[in-house]
Amino acid sequence: MSASSLWERFRQHLLRYDDLGFALDISRMRFGDDFFAGMQGAAERAFASMRELEAGAIANPDEGRMVGHYWLRAPKLAPKPELRDEIEHTLRDVKAFAAEIHGGKITAPGGGKFSDVLLIGIGGSALGPQFIADALGSAADAMTIHFLDNTDPDGIDKVFDKLDRLATTLVVVISKSGGTKETRNGMLEAAARFKAHQLDFARHAVAVTGDGSELDKVAVRDGWLKRFPMWDWVGGRTSVMSAVGLVPMALQGLDVDQFLAGAAGMDRQTRGSEVKTNAAMLLALMWYHAGNGRGERDMVILPYKDRLVLFSKYLQQLVMESLGKERDLDGKVVHQGLAVYGNKGSTDQHAYVQQLRDGVPNFFATFVEVNRDRAGESMEVEPGVTTGDYLQGFLRGTRTALYEGGRDSITLSIAELNAASVGALVALYERAVGFYASLVNVNAYHQPGVEAGKKAAAEILKLQLSVAHALRQAAGKKLTTAEIAKATGAGEEDVYHVLNHLAANSSKLTCTAAVNPADETFSV
Repeated sequence: MSASSLWERFRQHLLRYDDLGFALDISRMRFGDDFFAGMQGAAERAFASMRELEAGAIANPDEGRMVGHYWLRAPKLAPKPELRDEIEHTLRDVKAFAAEIHGGKITAPGGGKFSDVLLIGIGGSALGPQFIADALGSAADAMTIHFLDNTDPDGIDKVFDKLDRLATTLVVVISKSGGTKETRNGMLEAAARFKAHQLDFARHAVAVTGDGSELDKVAVRDGWLKRFPMWDWVGGRTSVMSAVGLVPMALQGLDVDQFLAGAAGMDRQTRGSEVKTNAAMLLALMWYHAGNGRGERDMVILPYKDRLVLFSKYLQQLVMESLGKERDLDGKVVHQGLAVYGNKGSTDQHAYVQQLRDGVPNFFATFVEVNRDRAGESMEVEPGVTTGDYLQGFLRGTRTALYEGGRDSITLSIAELNAASVGALVALYERAVGFYASLVNVNAYHQPGVEAGKKAAAEILKLQLSVAHALRQAAGKKLTTAEIAKATGAGEEDVYHVLNHLAANSSKLTCTAAVNPADETFSV
């Protein structure tokens, strides 16, 4: 396509929201002139589904739950006055608590101000706050934040090795059910660290959890500093504008109000039913076009901003957990999904962009551009050229190179990176995911595959106890995997992996290696 034709296509397909400092360019996606007309009916159904969702319809029928993350930045939309009041009260409570911490009204047990935040959570209970902290945080933050987001012992040690102000660290534990094992384990490890330093963990601890959950009961029983609600109508991957994200944001001194305002502004702009002026619907339709409604192409997120390096990871959970489904709403096996990966520009130009340009054409790219380079003026690294100019040049150059190689791309632009623009980006993708789910007829708001993995993990842990019991019963004897499997009634491979894990972590268990795993022996 000629330069003049591309210019005309750009002019035709550029959408701007000047009030949000936002623009969406879909001109480098190769959809035909009749594409929008062919998708009009599906788009109208998606708009209707979104209206029902925002009005409080049961969107998660297997759990009988509403899905109300849109109400978090517009409480007046909540279908019941008590929900609106809970949202507004929680926001006031979050800000008041942060002000008391910062002002020294609530202090660490030794009397000093709290200096650090340790957030313990996993999935949406950690990834959203991590993304926000990385995008908006700075050395001038009111408090320094750290994360325990896994049950990896070495990872836990690494965090505590760097946390040298334990006596003035506030711990925020986030789990809706209170039964998430990774979070429970992190909490227990943290409590043990505090106890080892003669510190009362409860006087450092804050819970964000469901009312009456196991975590809530612990917080009440032990007299934790504070409890904030985690409602069942907010999913983990869309919880960053609830107390899950707002508590750590407020403690860091970040602008909670602007974050919510940016999201609310994007919601207003993408609530209309005119396809070509609705950025979220345009995104969803481009995803549908790129993958033929089957997720046949991956979504590569390329933000040209270091502070947005976690955006692709955040979207990975939001998109893949929401859309990766075995069955559609009619119960038909469809195996839907949309794979997401990415890092940042221009780093990627020295990494996997080589494959994007010349390798398997199994993706479409989304470039994220931030127009404002930095808060102050930039020096010139060459006459008339700054480092930011280079970044812009690399973005445009890579985009052109991909298009010339037959690869499609979307470009999102924001005027500057701040709390409002990050809130707008989050809201944009939340709504785009909802629209796309309607287009492909899946439920974006449940995750049966995640629950299946949890159940399988629980079975392995039960097996570990059985294996340990069998070994103790045969103390001093050398047993093969098959013999232990027979004693436990379990499969040999599962038993073998349990044995190897136990041997690697216990000096009491001896493994006699062999070329064939079946010939290895284990003894206590």
